[in-house]
Amino acid sequence: MAVRMLGQSYGMKVLLGRRAYLQLRSYKRQRIVDLLASNQADAPATIKGWVKAVRKMKEYVFFDVNDGSCADKIQVLIPKSHRPQKLGPGAAVEVSGNLSKNTKGQLELKADNVSVVGPCDMSDGFPFVAKSCQPPEYVRKYLHLRSQTSAFCSLLRIRDAATRAIHDFFHSNGFIGIHTPILTSNDCEGAGEVFIVRPENEDFIKSLKKEGFSQDEAFFDTKTYLTVSGQLHLEAVVRGLNCVYTLGPTFRAENSRSRHHLSEFYMVEAEAAFMETIDDLLGLIEDLIRSITYKVISECEEDMLRITDKSNIEFLKALIDKPFCVLTYDEAFDIVAHSQKFSSLPEKEEGFGKEHELFLVAHKENRPVFIVDWPKDMKPFYVKQASDPTKVCAVDLLTPHVGELCGGSLREDNFLLLEQRLHQLGLDESLSWYLELRKFGSVPSAGFGMGFERYIQLLLRINNIKDTIPFPRWAHNCKL
Repeated sequence: MAVRMLGQSYGMKVLLGRRAYLQLRSYKRQRIVDLLASNQADAPATIKGWVKAVRKMKEYVFFDVNDGSCADKIQVLIPKSHRPQKLGPGAAVEVSGNLSKNTKGQLELKADNVSVVGPCDMSDGFPFVAKSCQPPEYVRKYLHLRSQTSAFCSLLRIRDAATRAIHDFFHSNGFIGIHTPILTSNDCEGAGEVFIVRPENEDFIKSLKKEGFSQDEAFFDTKTYLTVSGQLHLEAVVRGLNCVYTLGPTFRAENSRSRHHLSEFYMVEAEAAFMETIDDLLGLIEDLIRSITYKVISECEEDMLRITDKSNIEFLKALIDKPFCVLTYDEAFDIVAHSQKFSSLPEKEEGFGKEHELFLVAHKENRPVFIVDWPKDMKPFYVKQASDPTKVCAVDLLTPHVGELCGGSLREDNFLLLEQRLHQLGLDESLSWYLELRKFGSVPSAGFGMGFERYIQLLLRINNIKDTIPFPRWAHNCKL
């Protein structure tokens, strides 16, 4: 009863008291993005944020404040005599006063009161100099302070907008969001690039361990890993919910420090029941990328311009207006093989490297390229066999700047074929539940996964994937 009363202002006042009631609403504050959007002068305002620059004039001190709600700052002016101590770049402040328009018609805040909530002594080791632009590799050394740079704040707002756009797309198309597990007993990709999870306390492990089980199996009675994909779990729930998706962290234990790899990253994965053709899957992927790119540009163009340039935004607008290309694997390989660009060519059974992927995109006028009809031996066990038994119904999407962005397939729904593959791989026991999905109410299904950080790279032409995520993890580096 008390919980229901919390939704009623009178009940809250009675139960919590007036002070607690007001404190409960303290998260509601005036944001700079809203003040600038309203463009309303002669109104009182209180802002809370960080000082980006300070300028001294004859009678007044002018300083710019940003509160993280948008890329813009609001100018504050205060008489020199009222300037508080330790007001400088990087300081956290609370400012109250009255909004007005300056001679250029821009909104500014004439302060009645300025309180320095948290000073920032630039001479005491603060790594970012005001009004300067540091290279990403330098900023990356200070992961805990990156959000105090304007460009990285823009990056985080763009990630947020892209995340919301993804959820909006799937919800508007009837997909149900699923929280797939982070801990799993399956290595979905079968590449062995997994992190094993086990308790740290050795005495605790000994107390749990059963006869016949290893220490890695002591807690769950099976080896348990950080997930590399939510796909198999989506395949389980799609047989009941029809269309599902997930957006969550995935992990790869790759010994790579290159600009292309992370040990922890986010994946957008979707699964649709009753999907029987590769063309339908291509349409779903293409519609997703068009939709979220359009929404991010519409909402975040100013933030994007803090990281990339106008020409890239125009390129993206043109990109989503053109139809995506489709090539078979054999067609794509022939294009690469007949090129004079490469000193050495890949073997056909090895697939494409990133340089080949980017070449194929450039060959198709920098339009995204779907590669379909892959050789069977190059794709995982769950991919549906094509009419040609040497091929499978799989797709990779190649895009400018990034190369491979998405991978997907029709899922094998033939019980006997799947049973044979699992037996050949020695997975028939550990994935017996997966095989059972083809026995009880099974339907054709298809799905795909898209690397979220790779998508951010596509949007912003960011060279190093470590600069697309708040706290990157890679081999020999897990700070914070």
